[in-house]
Amino acid sequence: MVKVRRFAVIVFPALLGAIMLTNSGCTSTEAKAPAPQPLQVKTETVNLTPVPRVDEYVATVKSRRSASIQPQVDGSLTRILVKSGDHVHVGQVLMTIDPLKQQATVDQQRSTEAQKKATLDYNQREVERQRLLYEGGVASKRDYELAEQYYENSKADWEASTAARVTQQRQLAYYNLTAPFSGIVGDIPVHIGDYVSPQTLLTTVDENAELEAYIYIPTERAADIRMDLPVQIVTSSGELLESTKINFISQQVDNAIQGILVKAPVHTSLDKFRNAQLVKARVVWSTSPTPTVPVLAVTRIGGQSFVYVATATDKGTVAKQRAVTLGDTVGNDYAVTGGLQPGDKVIVSGIQFLIDGTPVQPTS
Repeated sequence: MVKVRRFAVIVFPALLGAIMLTNSGCTSTEAKAPAPQPLQVKTETVNLTPVPRVDEYVATVKSRRSASIQPQVDGSLTRILVKSGDHVHVGQVLMTIDPLKQQATVDQQRSTEAQKKATLDYNQREVERQRLLYEGGVASKRDYELAEQYYENSKADWEASTAARVTQQRQLAYYNLTAPFSGIVGDIPVHIGDYVSPQTLLTTVDENAELEAYIYIPTERAADIRMDLPVQIVTSSGELLESTKINFISQQVDNAIQGILVKAPVHTSLDKFRNAQLVKARVVWSTSPTPTVPVLAVTRIGGQSFVYVATATDKGTVAKQRAVTLGDTVGNDYAVTGGLQPGDKVIVSGIQFLIDGTPVQPTS
């Protein structure tokens, strides 16, 4: 039994060595793994595109014809003949203020006028009577002259009374508030029965036919502002609504916001704009050729933007990751202010499968 155990101990190391030698031989003769196939990708050549240099501001669209309707007299509202949003024509009555007090004044003035007219008529007859008496030698010249003086005084008195009656009568027109031009009625914050005065805003009438964008540009840009500077009116998502130009530059600075007012006409369909509407206005300071890349070609890692550029090497074409500095969007492209040069071939497909140095095969 002792001899058998010793033999097993001696044989096992020999077998183990033979096995290791066999494995080592197999590894050395095994064929090498094939190299990975290049990934087919689409590329686009970086070109220079005219890119505008713009600043975006909040602008207010205002109508060139917009009127605030306020009464010129005091009184209580008796009728409101329109509602917000109504289209009205010039001269149309919008509201009525109680005219009874003014009508009483007119009636009183008319009575005074009638009294003055009666006195005038009497003095006119008296002048004629005194003239006949004077010519007949019955009355003195002084009596005749006094009668003429009374007549002239009463005539002036009657004319003044007539003018006062006409003035008071014209005041009645102020109790009917009318549209100064054709347009759309705005908000009506008052109600029937409210007591109003010349300081009360009753409503507005706006004509959405001639609109302007009011833009306040910071004073540090004062030297760059000029007439006919291009302006783009855009939506909140950046969609272009209208291209226009600056046609007015204020010579004063608004102290409240330290801005310079400029205006640009708006001619787009009235369905898109309303008076006092806030919009985004892009002022185009200049346009210069700039490299651009498709939005889909850009990836972001840790807040840094990158693109993959198809680069030729000794071992073939590979995807090289390159950091870029992006500017504004131009359609479906980014303007690139740093990191790329015209002629670079940017990879625009299969980006999710790429890492720096991946072999690629451009297809376009």
